[in-house]
Amino acid sequence: MQGLMQDWPLTVDRIIDHANRFHGDREIVTRTVEGPIHRCTYKDIHLRARKLSQALKKLGGKKGDIIATMAWNTYRHLESWYGITGMGGVYHTLNPRLFAEQLVYIINHAEDRFILLDTTFVPVIEAIADQLPNVKAFILMTDKAHMPETKLKNVYCYDEIVEAEDGNHVWEKMDENDACGLCYTSGTTGNPKGVLYSHRSNVLHSLAANNADALGARSRDSILPVVPMFHANAWSLAFSAPAVGAKLVMPGAQMDGESIFELLDKEGVTITAAVPTVWLMLLQYLEKTGAKLPKLDRVVIGGSAAPRSMIQAFEDNYGVQVFHAWGMTEMSPIGTIGSLKAGNEDLSREQQLDLKCKQGRAIFTVEMKITDDDGNDLPNDGKAFGHLMVRGPAIAKAYLKGEGGEILDADGWFDTGDVATIDADGYMQITDRSKDVIKSGGEWISSIELENLAVGHPDVAEAAVIGITHPKWDERPLLVIVPKEGKSPTREDILGYMEGKIAKWWMPDDVVFVEEIPHTATGKIQKLALREQFKGYKLPTADAAE
Repeated sequence: MQGLMQDWPLTVDRIIDHANRFHGDREIVTRTVEGPIHRCTYKDIHLRARKLSQALKKLGGKKGDIIATMAWNTYRHLESWYGITGMGGVYHTLNPRLFAEQLVYIINHAEDRFILLDTTFVPVIEAIADQLPNVKAFILMTDKAHMPETKLKNVYCYDEIVEAEDGNHVWEKMDENDACGLCYTSGTTGNPKGVLYSHRSNVLHSLAANNADALGARSRDSILPVVPMFHANAWSLAFSAPAVGAKLVMPGAQMDGESIFELLDKEGVTITAAVPTVWLMLLQYLEKTGAKLPKLDRVVIGGSAAPRSMIQAFEDNYGVQVFHAWGMTEMSPIGTIGSLKAGNEDLSREQQLDLKCKQGRAIFTVEMKITDDDGNDLPNDGKAFGHLMVRGPAIAKAYLKGEGGEILDADGWFDTGDVATIDADGYMQITDRSKDVIKSGGEWISSIELENLAVGHPDVAEAAVIGITHPKWDERPLLVIVPKEGKSPTREDILGYMEGKIAKWWMPDDVVFVEEIPHTATGKIQKLALREQFKGYKLPTADAAE
């Protein structure tokens, strides 16, 4: 027997319709690429999204077309997602930090029909335009007054084509399982792979992310998504915020500490989200100026592990709750959020910090387990660590065009490529990427744990750990340090600070100091480049072992 409930497709147009109908006067504030602060409402976004749908159809766009965006977080980028999906298209976010060859591959592999881009990125696209045979037109996301000179052909002004329409558009009828969005993995090994989100997966993920123990967004919140919309589906915030009618504050291109603080302060931001690098810049600005964050309630940190010292700084110095998060492009992307559960308030401060340093508990819609190398399930005891496996309705079952072959096991589990522990309360902690774990004498050493410890030193700005070949132990850890400006810590300073805080055999065999550590296009430490940089490096312990 089946239930007798209505069949109401979970499509993303329902989200912006809801925001328009019940929160139409709620603000979207943008620091524009052109400079000035722009203010509009969900009612405005809803109308302009419908106008964009009309304009794209007039240019030859049709249901099923993949339409690329290369843009910062702005009101235009937000409305473009809803305008593209509203005419039955698929938004495809392009990461401008990728190499030209990667962009060419991604655009051609996806068969993008149009590219919508901020004026900032015109030179990026000009340099590769002659290698993009499928692209029908380029739409510059600005107004007529700011249209730049360009060598691009078939160019349109975004505001002109939008304002030429009347907005009397009915959203394309779609199945909830129709493709909705496309984002490519960072491609640290081989070509990037396309993750194709459905309407259903985006809606379910946004609702799960809005649970009180996750993002917990409400209509009275003011949300600043510093995480770019071109990074892993903007951590769902472009859907989660309108779904509850929260105010949105879009930072545009400026993500330095001072610019972020200005928006946090002036726009009464209560929830914000970004990678640790951004928060490091903000904390340095706050420390330098003595500024405070009286209105900010929650900061979500993901993309890479948040150091204990960063969590302490936000919570102890500024009274801001830190929610550690973890996810992947393949997971829409949020998998876990590090909120404290019932009973945790009775723990000591240090015990609470121990939990907050973990990546958190799975949100509803995500199943999670760890396995050994043979695929056997391992216990959730917080000690055993193994391959992290996930499944759920907002997790990829394949890559675009079948790249990478079968990615699920026989029971539908997706191997994240991470090594992790899960404790009895469900708190998961990433100990490493499978390819980054240091295998020393048959045992595993977590590079992430060493990095998090090292950045707790007051003179350290950033740290990375890689495995270096060792004649006796197979691999031993090398610690790479970027000192804070004006600081000159020594090898002995760093190792002395770490001593006693980790197992003796985990201690790095050497410490080197560099001006900068290479990062991927999504802001993660580029271990592959570091390993190449230190290829052939001889550890001081190697001679004694030979």
